[in-house]
Amino acid sequence: MSGLFDTFPPDLLVFLALVLFVAGCVRGFTGFGAGMIFIPIATSVVPPAVAAATFLFVDSIVTLPLLVRAMRSCIWQTVLPAVLGAILFVHLGAWLLATTNVLVLRWIICAIVVCLLALLISGWRYQRPPHPAVSFATGGVSGVLGGISQVSAPPVVAMWLSSSSDPQVVRANLIVFFALASVGTFAAYLMHGFFTAEVARLLIVAVPVYALAIFLGARGFGKARPGFYRKTAYVLIALAALTSMPALDTLLR
Repeated sequence: MSGLFDTFPPDLLVFLALVLFVAGCVRGFTGFGAGMIFIPIATSVVPPAVAAATFLFVDSIVTLPLLVRAMRSCIWQTVLPAVLGAILFVHLGAWLLATTNVLVLRWIICAIVVCLLALLISGWRYQRPPHPAVSFATGGVSGVLGGISQVSAPPVVAMWLSSSSDPQVVRANLIVFFALASVGTFAAYLMHGFFTAEVARLLIVAVPVYALAIFLGARGFGKARPGFYRKTAYVLIALAALTSMPALDTLLR
């Protein structure tokens, strides 16, 4: 424990735990969104690699019970093509990040997210399950955005929310999608040595805090009305647009 406090002062640990708790409650409730809350804030106080590796590990482990239940409710015909698209096209996003003006990319991401949010708010609905080709393309867009900035949720969230599916199915699709799509990220982090002793120390606090938050968020979903679920998802997509907007860097980073 002394090693933990030597690496992370108590006030910093409390701050990160509070942010992670809020992110976990959101993740347990909606099935997505925790990264959009935790990563921008955490990277302002700890190295980005430490924040990203800690979040990836704790999210992958703690959400396993959610994943087991979600696998029984998700629609595999639309989830698997989306996962394949994300895994393949995340490399394109990483390449764009390395070769293209970052500010231009971030404004493009912001515009895409805002357009997706406007589509959802308009009330338009895709009245049948997405065709596998549509799912693959949408997953590909998510992969590209994830490779550029880790803001990968809005395209797949918009696709499944704009369908006629029940919120429970939408949430299950998202949980399974992000769990499977993160396998490639996990392997990449291992290859680059991102799971360091700092990450291991931070997990001592992160795992129990996130587990409690996931539990509370999941219980809240069971009591919520479908309309409230959709509104919460809209707010999170709007948050993704804000956090990817370069004009707000002085306030958010």
